[in-house]
Amino acid sequence: MAIPIAERVQKRRAALRRAGLRPIQLWVPDTRRPEFADECRRQSQRAAQADLADTALLDFMDNALVDVKGWVE
Repeated sequence: MAIPIAERVQKRRAALRRAGLRPIQLWVPDTRRPEFADECRRQSQRAAQADLADTALLDFMDNALVDVKGWVE
């Protein structure tokens, strides 16, 4: 007879705890919600605007690309 799923899960979790791990609950954005794409777009636009306003960062990135062979021709 097969071991019930609940018992297998319990054994697996016990083994993980013995290995020094602990379970956590992780909440992430629901990508299925209609407003998810709009929020991603809004945050991306804000990040892009911030990058454009930081001329020192743009100069640093341009100079870094010069050091990469084959990246800029």
